[in-house]
Amino acid sequence: MENIVSHNENSVEAMPVNLSSEIISMAGNAEVIGLDEAQFFDESIVSVCDTLANAGKRVIIAGLDMDYLGKPFGCMPQLMALAEYVTKVHAICMVCGEVASHSYRLSSSNEKVLLGETDLYEARCRRCFNLGEEAYDQPC
Repeated sequence: MENIVSHNENSVEAMPVNLSSEIISMAGNAEVIGLDEAQFFDESIVSVCDTLANAGKRVIIAGLDMDYLGKPFGCMPQLMALAEYVTKVHAICMVCGEVASHSYRLSSSNEKVLLGETDLYEARCRRCFNLGEEAYDQPC
């Protein structure tokens, strides 16, 4: 067991995995399985979650549904399509204060995955996300 720690230092015990297929054997007799950062899992995560759910387990998945370009991220669209319930949690736009659903990358890197905290990304509403750097110059 290891700890997974949030940006505000909350932590909970977790079991890291290298491949999605490991989750089925690790689940054992658990009734509930929680997965975080699901957008980074390999593509077999969809069939793994389906297998677990079909076995009567409750599978709770957290992850980003869009990448820094505002495009579907990893297997999240497929996971959302198979889910009985989908809850989209939003942040507050760092530019205008509206509801934010996008992650705006502050770095000029073109890498698909660039791990970082507040120094690399900021939450943005659709309008401010699409305006890019100009968002700071145009009040809402």
